[in-house]
Amino acid sequence: MLLLGILLIAANLRPSITAVGPVLDEIRSTLHLSSAAASVLISIPLVAFALFSPVAPWISRRLGLEGALAAALGVLAIAIVTRSLPWTPALWIGTSLLGASIAVMNVVLPSLVKRDYPDRVGQITGVYAAVLSAVAAIAAGIAVPIAGLAHEGWRWSLGIWAALAVVGVVVLAPHLRRPTALSAGPVAPAVPARSYRSPWTSALGWQVTLFMGVQSAVYFILITWLPSIEQSTGISPTVAGFHQLLLNTGGIVGSLLTAAAIHRRPHDQRPIAVAISVLIALGLMAELLMPSLSTLWVCVIGLGTGGTISLALSLFALRAADHGQASELSGMAQSIGYLMAASGPIAIGVLHDATGSWNAALVVVLGLVVAQLVISVLASRNRQIG
Repeated sequence: MLLLGILLIAANLRPSITAVGPVLDEIRSTLHLSSAAASVLISIPLVAFALFSPVAPWISRRLGLEGALAAALGVLAIAIVTRSLPWTPALWIGTSLLGASIAVMNVVLPSLVKRDYPDRVGQITGVYAAVLSAVAAIAAGIAVPIAGLAHEGWRWSLGIWAALAVVGVVVLAPHLRRPTALSAGPVAPAVPARSYRSPWTSALGWQVTLFMGVQSAVYFILITWLPSIEQSTGISPTVAGFHQLLLNTGGIVGSLLTAAAIHRRPHDQRPIAVAISVLIALGLMAELLMPSLSTLWVCVIGLGTGGTISLALSLFALRAADHGQASELSGMAQSIGYLMAASGPIAIGVLHDATGSWNAALVVVLGLVVAQLVISVLASRNRQIG
């Protein structure tokens, strides 16, 4: 049941975000939002991830890991419903609460895996990363059909995901009452009494953090701009949209393959880090040189990006000495990482406006992938922060 709870939490991490993009034009039309306001709406969750990730370890210490996750799921359900209410300020309030609650789950979930599955970190992380990607893709795929069922149907399209959060709370509830659970009360400590080194003072902690940031920036740049890049080469919008589905599908496969590889190499993941970065680099170079075969290249890129997120999430536990330190490292890495993720697409958009060409943007992304390779090799060595 705890494993089911982990997978349900993972399933709640992205659908309330990915469901927005496909119906954004309807939201703008209904609420008379400008393009700038719409872009802010999309960016709010990423900014919330950055702001609230450092607070999540403190919350888990106060409530226990299961308690923090259950509370975050409850807030998420309320936030999703609030965002769908026919009151314009509710859209902004709900979106902000949504980002904050997901930030807590982003940080605490790797710590729970470290505590309860210390010998299967890579496997469990890869599976929940695959679930995360799959449900995110489903949410994006069904958003428009659901929105078309009623007047202002986008509210239903966004609001239905509250039910998934409620199911997560129900599954976690028995663990809150168990005497063996980490939290026996609201002030029970969630970490061992012994002290550990802060990841903020560790070179290894910064290597894991920068890897999280660079790979997140690469992913969100591709999710945001790859359709535009492909359309500039003559690919139709329909095919470019289908390629986004292939990218996410490749990500699911990449997550699972990387999880299996990490399970075989639980100490030193450097060969894995090299392989997944090389996949992304090869796919991007092929997009530059042979765009006519882009259907193949997006699958290759998807395998790589799915692998990088699986490895990045696994490193929070693998490089930490215990689940308390894993929570601190996760909070640090996701705080800085999502700031980098939020700025990446904006920087690439500015570069395109300045140069009038997407080739320069692809070259910059290639440079980021090279940096990712170097940083990931350092972060994947057989070491712990201690």
